[in-house]
Amino acid sequence: MKRLSLFVLFLFVASILPAFGQTATAPKPATATAAPTAKVAVIAFQAAVTQTNEFQRAFADLQKKYDPRRQQLKTLSDQVDALTKQLQDQNAQMTEDQRATRARELDEKKRQLDRDTQDAQSDFQGDMQQLMNTLAGKVGAVMTDYAEKHGYTLVLDAGDQQSSAVLYAVDSTNITKEVIDAYNVKSGIPAPPAAQGAGVDAPQPQPSASH
Repeated sequence: MKRLSLFVLFLFVASILPAFGQTATAPKPATATAAPTAKVAVIAFQAAVTQTNEFQRAFADLQKKYDPRRQQLKTLSDQVDALTKQLQDQNAQMTEDQRATRARELDEKKRQLDRDTQDAQSDFQGDMQQLMNTLAGKVGAVMTDYAEKHGYTLVLDAGDQQSSAVLYAVDSTNITKEVIDAYNVKSGIPAPPAAQGAGVDAPQPQPSASH
C-alpha cells in the first residue's frame, strides 16, 4: 500500500537582484534576504491515520461486516477438527472404504477452509487498503495545513521503524497527537466507545478473518 511516508514543505525566498543604471552613478548594493530558520517536526503518520475517530468508527463497521464470514470460517474449522478426531478415534473400527470416505471428506473440508480463509483475508485487506488510502489523503491535508500554520519547514514520518530516516527527535517536535486532534475537530466525528482513551501508540488493527 502506497502510503504517505514523507512530507516536505518548501519555503522559497525571493532574491533581489541589484539594479544597474545606464548612468555613471554607483550601482545600489544588493539587498540581502535572511534565510528562514528551519523548523522540523516528526509524525507517526500511519498511527495518526488509525487513531482518528473516523478510522476507529470505520474499522468497527468493517469488523461487523466480516462477522458473518468469520463465523462461517469457525464453523468450517470445527467440522475439520471433528472429522480429524473421528478418524483418529474410530480408525480401528472402520473398514477400508469408510476410512477412505472420511479421509476424502476431511481433505475436501480442509481445501474449502483454506480457500474461504484466503478469500476472506484478501477481501478484508482490500477494504482496509481502500480505507487507509482514503483517510491518508485527508489526514495528510490536515497535517500540511497544521505545518503551514505553525511554521514548520519540514515534516518527517517517524512511524515506520524499518524505513524511517529519523534516528532521533525530541518529544516537542512530534506533532502526531496535534494532527489527530486537528483532524477529529475538522471531521466532527466523536470517538467510538471502544476508542476512548486510546493513545497514539496503540497497536495497529489486524485482519480478523483468519484461521
